[in-house]
Amino acid sequence: MSTQCNQEFLEFHPLDKREVRGGFDGGTITSDAGGLLLREVEKRTGIIAQFAACFRDHRKAERIEHRVEELVAQRVYGLALGYEDLNDHQELRRDPLLGVLAGKADPTGESRARERDQGKALAGKSTLNRLELTAAAVEEKERYKKIGLDFAEVDQLLGEIFIQAHDAPPPQIILDLDSTDDPLHGKQEGRFFHGYYGHYCYLPLYIFNGEHLLCARLRPANIDGAAGSVEELARLVKQLRQAWPEVRIIVRGDSGFCREELMAWCEAHQVQYVLGLAKNDRLRAEIAAELAQAAAQYQQTGQAARVFKEFRYQTRESWSRARRVVVKAEHLEKGANPRFVVTSLPSAAGARW
Repeated sequence: MSTQCNQEFLEFHPLDKREVRGGFDGGTITSDAGGLLLREVEKRTGIIAQFAACFRDHRKAERIEHRVEELVAQRVYGLALGYEDLNDHQELRRDPLLGVLAGKADPTGESRARERDQGKALAGKSTLNRLELTAAAVEEKERYKKIGLDFAEVDQLLGEIFIQAHDAPPPQIILDLDSTDDPLHGKQEGRFFHGYYGHYCYLPLYIFNGEHLLCARLRPANIDGAAGSVEELARLVKQLRQAWPEVRIIVRGDSGFCREELMAWCEAHQVQYVLGLAKNDRLRAEIAAELAQAAAQYQQTGQAARVFKEFRYQTRESWSRARRVVVKAEHLEKGANPRFVVTSLPSAAGARW
């Protein structure tokens, strides 16, 4: 005997005089409606559309059901909503909300050409996988992977979006350099163990201005943290100065970026820098009096004490010239905590500033 599943709602215990019931007539419901807010941002900025324009489509036009911009939008919105795995899109391809976000004219997919695809407005995991794995140069004989990405255009795009975000040229830009760990949990290509972070990871390089991302470069973890930073800065500075010739540019970074190559490049291209400088015995000896003064102030007040100083300093081998070093001789409850930076900024502002 077949089961009859025609119950329209479930009744639960009432709340005082209020009826409580579960219904199944709510229509198409989603828990990802926040994606509509992202869509509004995209409609105003066109970031995804600009990103999609960096791809080159070598498919035959008459056989295309998913435009490049739709594929890119599907993947980007999926990531933003927490669907990181391509396998998720085997079910998500049926999701009318994601269809709306991706810009599908028929977000339900009822008008798909093949009967087996009807009800699935979006691309499946295999189509998206081909999009992500296509080489930059598409061979004529290639059968499936036919949408290539121009990586140089993507690099330019991040800078262009930053420029578009300003109504007027800013007088000054501070570019923050940073490298961090991207943990790995499998045997991915380029996988290396990083002693500082204590696990296998990649070591991407980032360049930010405030909340604006201007560069994200994926790198293996068996390199110096500053590797490639000069090349990325040279590209970005050229692009920014083409848009804003008079802008003042300052580069900041921790001691991992305190490298002769980077400082010399900045000095040669009128870019200022403020970089952390790792402590050593010579530097500590240079501020012995200031450390003692800070310690005495702490003993008197019980509060953190700071004494500032600057001097000219050159390493014995790695630096090509003497440079301005500023120090904060700090004494805290745990003891001395000196911090050093090397900078090309003029000394008129004073060490404390």
